[in-house]
Amino acid sequence: MKNIILILSLLSILALAACGGKETAPAKPANPNGLTDFEMENGIGPVKEKIQLAEINMDMAAKGEATFIAKCAPCHKLDKRLVGPAQRYTADRRTPEYILNMIMNPDEMTKLHPTGRKMLAEYLAPMTNMNLTLEQSKEVLEYLRKIAKEGHEQNIVADPVYRNAANQE
Repeated sequence: MKNIILILSLLSILALAACGGKETAPAKPANPNGLTDFEMENGIGPVKEKIQLAEINMDMAAKGEATFIAKCAPCHKLDKRLVGPAQRYTADRRTPEYILNMIMNPDEMTKLHPTGRKMLAEYLAPMTNMNLTLEQSKEVLEYLRKIAKEGHEQNIVADPVYRNAANQE
C-alpha cells in the first residue's frame, strides 16, 4: 500500500511540474509563407509530386521548342533578359516541378511563392498564363533541359548578371 501511495505521489508531483513553470511560445509554422516544404522547393500548382526525369526526349523537346517560339519567345530569349529572364539555364536553376508549376500556374506563383514574387519585383511584369496542358508544359521542360545541356557543351554564357544573381538564391 505504501508503494502505491508513493508512486501516486510521485506521479502527481511530475504532473504538476509539467503543467506549471515557464510559458512556452506557440510553435512557429514550418514555413512563414504558409506553403508546404514541397511547394517552397517545387512551386504551387498542379504538379504536387516529384517527377522522374529520363534522358532528354528529343521529339518532346522539338515540340517544346515550337511551343516556346510561339508562346514564350515574345517575352523570353535564351541568352539575355527581355521582358522576362533568359531561359537557357532555367533547368539548372529550378526543379522540373517548379518549372511546370510556373508554366501552368504563373498567377499564383507570382502572388504566393517567394521566388515568384521576387521575380515579379525584379522584372515588373507578371508572366502570362498561356494555358498550356501538362503535356505541352512537359515538352517545354524537355526543350529547356536540351538547351541547358547544349549551353554547357558549348560553354554559352547567358545573361551573366542574372545568372550570377540566380545562383546566389
